[in-house]
Amino acid sequence: MLDAPAPLDQRTDPVARPLSERAQQWTLIVACLALSLVMASLVALNTALADIARETSASQTQLTWIVDSYTVVMACLLLPAGAIGDRYGRRGALVLGLAIFAVASVIPLLRSDPGTLIAGRAAAGLGAAFIMPATLSLITAAHPPERRTRAVGIWAGIAGCGGILGMLGSGVLLHFWSWKSIFWGFLGAAVGLAAVGLTIATSKDPESKPIDWRGAAVIAAAVAVFVFGILEAPARGWSDPLVYGCLITGVLLAGAFGVVELRRPHPLLDVRLFADPTFRTGAAAIVVFFVAIFSFLFLAMQYIQLVMGYDALQTAFALTPLAPPMLLLSVLAFWYVPRMGLRLVVLVGLLVVAVGFTSLRVLDVGSGYLDLAWPLLILSAGIGLCTTPTTSAIMSSVPDDKQGVASAVNDTTREVGAALGIALTGSLLASRYTAVMQSPVATLPPEVQRGAQRSLGEALGMADHLGPAGPQLADAARAAFVSAMHDTVLTLGVVVAACAVLIALWAPGRDGRQLAVVRGLRDRRARAAAFLVREG
Repeated sequence: MLDAPAPLDQRTDPVARPLSERAQQWTLIVACLALSLVMASLVALNTALADIARETSASQTQLTWIVDSYTVVMACLLLPAGAIGDRYGRRGALVLGLAIFAVASVIPLLRSDPGTLIAGRAAAGLGAAFIMPATLSLITAAHPPERRTRAVGIWAGIAGCGGILGMLGSGVLLHFWSWKSIFWGFLGAAVGLAAVGLTIATSKDPESKPIDWRGAAVIAAAVAVFVFGILEAPARGWSDPLVYGCLITGVLLAGAFGVVELRRPHPLLDVRLFADPTFRTGAAAIVVFFVAIFSFLFLAMQYIQLVMGYDALQTAFALTPLAPPMLLLSVLAFWYVPRMGLRLVVLVGLLVVAVGFTSLRVLDVGSGYLDLAWPLLILSAGIGLCTTPTTSAIMSSVPDDKQGVASAVNDTTREVGAALGIALTGSLLASRYTAVMQSPVATLPPEVQRGAQRSLGEALGMADHLGPAGPQLADAARAAFVSAMHDTVLTLGVVVAACAVLIALWAPGRDGRQLAVVRGLRDRRARAAAFLVREG
């Protein structure tokens, strides 16, 4: 049976070798900037896919993998990369990841055929796998317990808003230059951050335990196969043998990982942690609200650009109201979590997200921006409520010498949730859109029917070349998309609400254990103050 993890204040001694407050703040700034680069890179190329398709003649499958190769490689290597940071030094892992990311950003600038772009994005995913867990583990190691929750809150807020920063940045670059300017931006940011990363304090596992390479290989294969199956689902369908074969294989490999880890003297991840309701709640809730984030972005970007007619930069600005509620509620988690408890916070947060999804049903073909803004704010508030508490739940359940691995678990659940959100939403939207479009295109030529039923973007492209029948096709396609979106957001709202209730059934509440941790943090602050008085 898994022993209850010691409270965070008993597993680390912030007064033994404390960093100055300035050094803590500098570590937080550098880590959050590096995290912003990783998260921005997840979505930045989405705004440039049309330009890339025109200049490189990439097929739709190739365009998909130009975006998704980054996600797949990062997701499957997060846990091994986090373990390497714990073993050899987290600052070194951060700088190494940034260096790899910089080199990967040069590849598309030298050669821009689709295969090279996919390879370059996969290499960038390798760099991101080292960067992302190192950012959070550096923050938790640098900050004493009484400041840690607030620092983690800032990190979590940046993680939630990083995609918006990526859209804004790429939108500005595309407004003035070609799509290659995005890679120049990645290169400059990675080189600059690698340089400043050398100025922060490092941390690592003091006992220098060996890395569990066998476990690393098994979990990397499990995540890679599972995520690949998810990403192929929208194009092939969930009943395709490749899709469900990959999903089943991924689950079986994850089970094999658990068996391997239980037999290892120094496991990559002690899978018995999933018996801890705090750890389990954090991991499950992160998957759910990242499904929500990327489902919303997938829908909203198409609605704003193809129905409302905004360009890439206008779309990015339209989504910026997502950021303030996320950031504010993430930073304030230190105040409301002890008062509400993890169970109530997660339940309320996910139910608010579900309300936000169902509120999107007010949108129509002729809706204005204000009709979109208020559901957007509801969604953002729900996600902001959950972000810091769930991240802290994972990090506080794991010993300090495994903070890199804990951060990697946190990051892996995010990537799996993001991939699942896009795949689930894409499948729901595509199937419903195709069904609604069958009647409006029944009298058109077969090739036009097939193209118009595949996607709204393709229908609008064909409408431009149909002469007098074009506007009618465009109107029908927009109406079909909105109808399909209404059904999709209702389904997503029901799924998120159901997950909220299920997670709340096992989540820890505002019980004695949580209050004991709060009292322990107060005692630790008192001891730290006494130490500073003695030394001062």
